[in-house]
Amino acid sequence: MRSRNPLSLSAKMARAVLASTLIASGGSALAMDAAKMLTGSEEVPAVSTAATARSAIVVDSDFTVRGSIETSGIDATAAHIHHGAKGVSGPPVVTLVRTGPTTWSVPEGSKFTQSQYEDYKSGNFYVNVHSLAHPAGEIRMQLAP
Repeated sequence: MRSRNPLSLSAKMARAVLASTLIASGGSALAMDAAKMLTGSEEVPAVSTAATARSAIVVDSDFTVRGSIETSGIDATAAHIHHGAKGVSGPPVVTLVRTGPTTWSVPEGSKFTQSQYEDYKSGNFYVNVHSLAHPAGEIRMQLAP
């Protein structure tokens, strides 16, 4: 009787879970792993700060917006997804909700309009985090498909 290698069984199980996650999410689970950074240098005007955040925000082809950001080195007061090209400030479209001491999440059921989705695909949306020291925004990152 052959003994099973528990490590290879675990690897097979992990691949199966990843595959089913990818199928269920339309393949966007990989985008969630490709976290991006928010920095002060991307703010308008640029902000000198040690604060950062990792973004796992995605926009699906059905216009659903989902995910969260994890902040570091900032006492955040608010976080938003704004409509605006790189280097341009724009109005907030989605207000993120604090779901942990350093986590801000997209509210369940958030969706872009078709027009907003087209602008998102062109790189005209960004996420930023506000603080008392920088009420207009301390760190920022353009969202990209």
